[in-house]
Amino acid sequence: MVQVQSQAAPVRPRIGVFGGAFDPPHLTHLDLARAALTRAGLAELRIFPTGQAWHKARTLSSAADRLAMARLAFAEVPGAVVDAREIERDGPTYTLDTLRELQAERPDAQLVLMMGTDQARALPTWHGWQEILSIAIVLIAARADLAGAAGRFDPRTLPGLPPGARFEFLHVTPVDTSATDIRARAGRGEDISSLVPLPVARYIDQHHLYRPA
Repeated sequence: MVQVQSQAAPVRPRIGVFGGAFDPPHLTHLDLARAALTRAGLAELRIFPTGQAWHKARTLSSAADRLAMARLAFAEVPGAVVDAREIERDGPTYTLDTLRELQAERPDAQLVLMMGTDQARALPTWHGWQEILSIAIVLIAARADLAGAAGRFDPRTLPGLPPGARFEFLHVTPVDTSATDIRARAGRGEDISSLVPLPVARYIDQHHLYRPA
């Protein structure tokens, strides 16, 4: 009698997707990246500085400066890889386009899209949001002090949520770090080395970023 041993399906590597203006990248961004890599089972975290952001009311710093700062900042995080494709893409930047490209490049992988609670609440306003949920697991970085609270955001309440949508939570320590505040401090010539990685602080100073014209 021949016995056939069933084989478990191979585990798909999880690739994180972390997008943002990174204008500038700050220490909270790095903390989020490290937490995702160590606690969400990611094999790799792709960092995507935004190109032509359709949802940003203000004018971003130049793409070259934001890409350079992101590379300086995330060089400190093993497993994080800065990906320039959204910077290099013509026209408005949509997360859906990036996910489609990654899915085609890595059909063996499970994509995990990182975002904050406010972004998760606004998901129905995203371009192609239902297709996004068919491609990627959404990893919501939520405040640890709200874990288990009755008022915590429940993504299952989103209107029009497609069947099979998958969500996970990454509970993080709340830190009031604001890129807006950092830009204002840099514009006044204040020391921001406690808020951003030191190479980023040096880059901002050397290139006179955020200073009045």
